[in-house]
Amino acid sequence: MNTSEFFSKFKSRYLWGNLAAMVAVVFVVCLGVKYGLDIYTHHGEVVSIPNVRHKTFSDAEYLLKQSGLQVVVSDTGYVPGIKPDCILEQSPAPGERVKTGHVIYLTVNTSHTPTITVPDVIDNSSLREAMAKLSAMGFKLTQPAFVDGEKDWVYGLRVKGRHVVAGEKVSVNDYITIEVGSGQRDADMDINYTDAPIEDASEDEFYESGDVDEFQEVP
Repeated sequence: MNTSEFFSKFKSRYLWGNLAAMVAVVFVVCLGVKYGLDIYTHHGEVVSIPNVRHKTFSDAEYLLKQSGLQVVVSDTGYVPGIKPDCILEQSPAPGERVKTGHVIYLTVNTSHTPTITVPDVIDNSSLREAMAKLSAMGFKLTQPAFVDGEKDWVYGLRVKGRHVVAGEKVSVNDYITIEVGSGQRDADMDINYTDAPIEDASEDEFYESGDVDEFQEVP
C-alpha cells in the first residue's frame, strides 16, 4: 500500500460513518450512566424522617413509605405500659434529612414478657454476693427472708411464694426473695457432741494420781 492509497482511505464515507457511530454510542453511554446513577441514588431528593415512636407498626410503616422510605424491623424490646406492636425506637432519629429510599430501622415492643435464667447462687454464695449477681442480671429483689442457718448464707430463692432453682426461667416483672441464714440453729438440727477420751486405769492408779481430794473417815 502506497501513501496515496493510505490517505485515500480517510476519505471513505464508511470509515467516517463508523467513527461517528462510535462517538455517538460513547456519548449515549455517558449520559445513561450519569442520569442512571442520579435516578438510582435519588440525587437531589431529600426528605425529613417522620416521628413514628409509640405508633403501631402498621401506622409507622404507612407514614414512612408515604415519605419514600423503606422499613426494616431490626430488634424487639419490652416496655411495660406501652401496647404491644408499638414502635420503641427508630434509626435514624426523627427529623433527620435523608434521601428517598433510605432504610429506617425500627425497634418494636413485644407482647411477651422477657425472662431471665436464675443463676447458681443457692447454697453457693453469701447474701451480698447473691444480691450483687441477681441485681446485675436485672432481677427485682425484695427484703431478704431469714431462716435458721449460718449467718448471711443463701439457702433458697422464692418467687411468688414458691421456691425456684438454678436454671429456671423467671419473668423480669417478678420479684425474688432471698432466703438467708439468720445465724440461729434449727431446733431439729442434730448436734454431735464428742466426749474427751478417758484412758483405762486401775483404782489404785486413779487415787495415786492426785486428782481427788484426800479425806479421813470419821467414826
